[in-house]
Amino acid sequence: MSDGKNFSLAGLLRLRQVQQELAAGKVSTARGRLDANAASIERARIALGASSTDITSTATLYAVAAGRASLRSTLADLEALETTLLAEVQAAAEEFGRARTSAIGLEKLEKKHAEELAAEEIKAEQDALDELTITRWHRDGEGTTP
Repeated sequence: MSDGKNFSLAGLLRLRQVQQELAAGKVSTARGRLDANAASIERARIALGASSTDITSTATLYAVAAGRASLRSTLADLEALETTLLAEVQAAAEEFGRARTSAIGLEKLEKKHAEELAAEEIKAEQDALDELTITRWHRDGEGTTP
């Protein structure tokens, strides 16, 4: 409160708010990646469950078996990735929580500072009005009571 008017921690508060916004962006990005992966898992499961080809030869059977094995491998990879993405979402959410906590304390201090300034301004206005009233009373009635 260097000059009594400006919140002395305003720069730090802005930094904390920017950190909070960045952390929120990380949460959003991580959740988006998790959602995209979930859609890929669903598509792979649907593809595994579908049987669109009539098997008419041994070569076709081997090709279908190889395709299904490859799809199962892809599905396993996607499910492993889901575990990693869940951990990323959790880590991003925790980072956001820490950033939010840091910002909240400063926001409360800023609010208290603003309230104190408002109270000082009201007191100054009231003091000025009182001074005007007293001056007028002395000037008009020269201090005599009716």
